[in-house]
This record gives sequence, structure tokens and C-alpha cells, in this order.
Amino acid sequence: MKSMKVKRRIVKLIAKQKFLFIFALLATIIQVSASLVLPIIIGKAVDQIQGINNVNFSFLFKIIFVLIVVIFINGLFGFLMQYLMNVITNSLLKELREKAFIKLLFMPISYLDSSSQGDLVMRLIGDVDQLGDGLLQALNQLISGIITIITTLVFMLVVSYQVALIVICLTPISLLTASLIARASYKTIQAQAKIKGELSGHINEMFDMGKVVIAYDYKDKASRKTKEINDRLYKVGVKAQFYSSLVNPSTRFVNSLVYAAVGVFGAIRAVGGLITVGDLTVFLNYASSYTKPFNDISSVASELQNSFASARRIFEIIDLEILNDDNLLDLPEVEGNVSFQNVSFSYVKDKPLINNFSLDVKHGTKVAIVGPTGAGKTTIINLLMRFYNLNEGKILIDGNDISKFKRSSLRNNIGMVLQDTWLYKASIKDNINYGSNASFNEIEKAAKLAYADEFITRMPCGYDTIVSDDSGLSIGEKQLLCISRLMLRRPKILILDEATSNIDTRTEQLVQKAFLKLMENKTAFIIAHRLSTIKNADLILVLKDGNIVEVGKHAELLEKNGFYKTIYEAQYANINN
Repeated sequence: MKSMKVKRRIVKLIAKQKFLFIFALLATIIQVSASLVLPIIIGKAVDQIQGINNVNFSFLFKIIFVLIVVIFINGLFGFLMQYLMNVITNSLLKELREKAFIKLLFMPISYLDSSSQGDLVMRLIGDVDQLGDGLLQALNQLISGIITIITTLVFMLVVSYQVALIVICLTPISLLTASLIARASYKTIQAQAKIKGELSGHINEMFDMGKVVIAYDYKDKASRKTKEINDRLYKVGVKAQFYSSLVNPSTRFVNSLVYAAVGVFGAIRAVGGLITVGDLTVFLNYASSYTKPFNDISSVASELQNSFASARRIFEIIDLEILNDDNLLDLPEVEGNVSFQNVSFSYVKDKPLINNFSLDVKHGTKVAIVGPTGAGKTTIINLLMRFYNLNEGKILIDGNDISKFKRSSLRNNIGMVLQDTWLYKASIKDNINYGSNASFNEIEKAAKLAYADEFITRMPCGYDTIVSDDSGLSIGEKQLLCISRLMLRRPKILILDEATSNIDTRTEQLVQKAFLKLMENKTAFIIAHRLSTIKNADLILVLKDGNIVEVGKHAELLEKNGFYKTIYEAQYANINN
């Protein structure tokens, strides 16, 4: 996205709060005008000193009173301007955060799987904050500076057009210098923002996989990769800072020339009796007031370039195309008949995973899916949940093509428990009630069905105990809470994706009892490696390279002496013994 397009979009967002912005501009104009009246008042005060023991004190006191009033007005409207600009900026940032976060919520799983979580977090937090810092400075200093420059020129033209012409002639040099340096710095700052996101993603992965990094002695390689990214960030950062640091001294040099020219020209006129000493102080104050905004603007320039680079990364998320289900229907209440018809799918083009897969599952059937890693077990579940779209074929529920129905409607009829548990920082009852709106009695009943009530009641505050993924609960206890969550929803179709693989044998026995009760009169798809789950299944699908190679019950498949028996002997023989 080009820099100019980013700027236009930011301007459009600010324009949504045009009334606040207009009030802020009016406050700025009043504040700047008051600051420009001050030199005139001070000049008048200087002119009351006409010689030794020749001071018009009565008029001087009146001038001092007016000076105090003008200073008060200047401070009041300066505060009002900054307050309004803060409100505008934070409202804009709030809107961007919400839009970006909501967009990610509606993005397909394929996008989230292929994106760095650290980079996404960096965009939602770091880049938004960076945009806010630059934008706030721009609104406070850039707009105030522009108004100051324009207003000062008007005042100078009124007081002395000759002085104003000198200033106008030298101004383009300052603007051209700042513009050239700002353009050169944008590309380096954009590259800097990209590398920051890469570094954030790498560090986030290292923290998430801390135990794996230590267990596999990956520390040295992780450090080298961090150093390599950090070195690139250092080089780009130094280059970006070099360009940014050029702007302010360059404009200061040109502005000093303006101040000197005004001072020399004004002094010549004062010596010639064409202006008073008070007028000379007014000119010098105006020259300072005129040149100061250029210094302020130049100091904001580098921050603005950082902000534009961050805004571009935020807009990239906001501009993503989401999966829109608005034109689709709501799936009617289901019984649980599921049919896969000639389904083909691949994560990567030209690398097929599921080939012409067909399967009919009647209501109430417990289907176990087994096979080696990469056979397509979890992929079948991903397709049923519409986490990914099919390449070919159809999936039907009660004869309805699921592609014609809203994803939310589909997923409300399917309950899912994964191998990896997930709890958010909240009470136990809120974690169980996640995605539901149940009463406490219903929550307690679900926990009892999942055999989680026993350890919950031993917690310090029972169901009101605050927990999270890192709150000290065992893997089995966290899984029981996730299963309680599923018990509460009681969907017609269940998916258990290795849901008991991380639970100890005793806990698994309790969970299996709960699952059997839950699965009564419900269709269930079970991906598991443990023998107990597979033995209880009504039907076992044996997958290999995305195809069904065997179908049957446990005993039947063992009698065939086929691929299933090979898997059984390799994975379950020691358990059977």
C-alpha cells in the first residue's frame, strides 16, 4: 500500500469526527492568535520606556493587565486543543483495534495457520500504539504549526510586508529540505516495522515453545536466529535514525537564516527611524514564532513516517477478505446423519491429501478414525467443521450441503474437544460456560457428568476459583473442564480429536464413562490412539494417504490381518499385554 493512500485513509478516519476536529481547529486558531498578539503587547510595553525616568507607568499597567488576560486565553485554548486532539486520536485507535481484531476473528483458519502469531499481536498492539504516538504529535504540533505559520505571515504582512517577503522567499528551502529527507526515510522505516514484526513473532514462538527449546537443546540456534534478525533490525534502525536526525538540524539551519535576515533588516529600519524598538521586538518574536513550527514539524516527521508504516500494516489486516456467510441459510436442527461424497482436498496445491473420500454415517454412530501421521484424520474433521473449503465433492448433514449454510450455524450443532486444552483467565464456572448461557445448576451438572466436580470443589473458591492455562492445573484437570464445556452444550454431533491422549489412565477411565453417556443417541467422530476408545466404536475407519483402506469393527479388522492389525500391533500390543 502506497504512503499517499495510507495518508488519505487516516484523513478519512479523522474526518468522521469532523465536529470535534473543527472545534479543535478553532481552539488552535484562538490559541495561536493569542500567542501572536503577545509580541505586539510586549512591543507596546517596550515603547512606554522612552528614556531615563521617562516611563508611562499608567499605560504600562494597563498593558500588563491585557497581557495577563491574553496569556490566560492562550493557556486555556491550548489545553482545550490538546484535549480534543487526544479524544480524536484515541477514538481513531479504538476503531482500528476493533476493526483489525474483528477481521481476524472472521478470517479462515488457513490464514491464521500460515501467519506468525507474534507478528499479528505486534500489529494489533505495537503498530496501533506507534500510529497513536505519531498521530497525536502530528495533530498537536503539525496542525498547530501550520496554523502558526499562516497566522504569523498574515500578522507580518500587516505590520511590515517587506519583512514578510524575506520570510516567504526563504521558506521553500526549509520545506524542500524536510520533504526530501522524509521521503528517503519512509522506505527504511517501513523495512524497520517489518523486521520488528518478524522479531516479535520469533520471540513469541520461543516463549510458547520454551520447554521444547530447552529439551532439544535449541538454545544456541534460537540465539543465533535472534541475533541475525536483531542485526538486520540494527542496520535498518541506524539508517532510519540517520535520515530522521537529518531533518531537524537541516530545518533549524534554514530557520536561523530566516531569523538572522529579519533581525538585520529590522535593525536597519529601526536605526533609520522607520520603525520603533518595540516594532523590532515584534519582528524578532514573529521570526521566532514563524521558524519554530518548522523545527517542531521536522521533529514530528520521523515519528509520522513510523506511524504511516505502522498504519500500512494495520490496514493490511483490515483489508483482508473475510468469509462472508450473510447470504447463507441457518442450518435447521439436525439429527446427526453425516455423508462425505467424493471429497478431495489439499493444503498445498499439487500435493493432494484427501482423494475422492466417501463415507455415510448414520445418526447415533460412533466412528473412530485411525491411521498413521499425515493420513488425513484431522483434515476430515477440519473439513466437517468448514475450517477449510473442499477442493471437490460435498459434505452433507441430514442431506443438507453444509457449504450452503452459515459456519456459525453449522458449528453450533457440533461439539469439539481437542488434544490441546484451552482455558482463559476467568472463574471455573465462566470457563465451563464459555460459548453458552447456562445457569449455575446447569454448569454444576455438566461438571459432574464430566467427573470434574470432585477436583473443582477442592479448589480454594470452588467454581469461583480463577484459572487459566498457566494456573497450575494438571493437563487432565484442564481437559476435564474442556469436556465439561462440551457436556453443557450437548450438541448432536461430537468430535473428539485425541481428547484423552494427555490424560492419565485413571482420569481417562472417568472421562470414557462420561463420553459414553454424552454420546448416547449422538453421532461421534473419534480420533484417538488409545485402545479403549477404538474398541467401543461402532465403526472404525482406517486411513492411509487420504484414502479409506479398511472399514469395520475392532474384532473384524483384526481378523482381516490387514493394515489395521499392523497399526494395532505397533501401537497397542503392549497395552493389550
